[in-house]
Amino acid sequence: MKYIIKTQECGYLFKNGILKKLLFAGKHQVFGLLGEKLVVTEMTGKVDTVGLPVEVLMENPQFRERVIRVQIPDDCIGLHLVNGVYKQVLTEGEALYWNVFEKNEIRLIDVTGTEMTREQIPAMYRHLIPARLYKRLAVGEGETGLLYIDGQFEKQLSPGTYFYWIYAHEVSMKLYSLKVQQLEISGQEILTADKVGVRLNILCSYRITDPLGLVQKTDNVGNLLYTRIQLLAREYIGGFRLDELLARKEEISGFLMKGLRDAQAEYCVEILNTGIKDIILPGEIRDIMNTVLVAEKKAQANVITRREEVASTRSLLNTAKLMEENKVLYRLKELEYLERICDRVGSISLSGAGSVLEQLAALALPKG
Repeated sequence: MKYIIKTQECGYLFKNGILKKLLFAGKHQVFGLLGEKLVVTEMTGKVDTVGLPVEVLMENPQFRERVIRVQIPDDCIGLHLVNGVYKQVLTEGEALYWNVFEKNEIRLIDVTGTEMTREQIPAMYRHLIPARLYKRLAVGEGETGLLYIDGQFEKQLSPGTYFYWIYAHEVSMKLYSLKVQQLEISGQEILTADKVGVRLNILCSYRITDPLGLVQKTDNVGNLLYTRIQLLAREYIGGFRLDELLARKEEISGFLMKGLRDAQAEYCVEILNTGIKDIILPGEIRDIMNTVLVAEKKAQANVITRREEVASTRSLLNTAKLMEENKVLYRLKELEYLERICDRVGSISLSGAGSVLEQLAALALPKG
């Protein structure tokens, strides 16, 4: 039987199940009656061994010079490049590729180290690596990361993206925010010296300054600050009566601020601001204070009313003295009242003797 093998193909010629030789492009005669068999395969990509052991094929010089064979150790991966372009990552034990029409190259990368460097694998090809072999660590702006290799602190990471091999090591990171954080304590109930229960809403702003020192002391600095503020507030408020406390409201923030700043080095933070948002009184106390407030305002209103009445009376007295001393002024005042009377009546009928003004005055002014 005649076979035509194309340029990009080769043929395995078997006789009685034994590989005799490799055939390449051209016309070939295969004698099936004599036990010959031809298997044709393309000489591109991964080598199809057609079930033959690789060692048997490698004994053939024509085969050996046309392929690339690389053993990939357990502690390495192979970067497969085709014509200088990354194609895939190989993790299997052996790689066997045709190297005739394509230039195949396999670079071995040791995965027993720690950090995956750009020299090992360019960033654009890292997505080709199986996720089980590495860990991606991301540190955002305003954050810092504490890197641990096999449970031991390695270094502090600045903002950026990092890749670490996890084939032979355990890699972990603790992420901390260096931004300003706000802690709110809501509805904290405290008894004053006169046994009145008040509730406080307290705000505290802080920023972590030493993440490495902090991680050695606590997993949650917010809880420590919360407890510290509670104790300071109880210490201060418990020493004053309610009236004294309300009068010293502005001093509470200063006391809390000083107490927290005294402990900020211990907590590895910087206290930026602390203040009282609200002081909430019990319902019955609010009602009493509202009643007192209303009474105070009514008293103030009465004082103002009496003051105005006294001023008005004093003004009338002064006017009366002036009119008594000055007859012309008295006459002008009399005419002013007559003018007001005339403005309010439609018609006036007068009879008898005397002038009009005298009769109107007699009507308006009482006889005495």
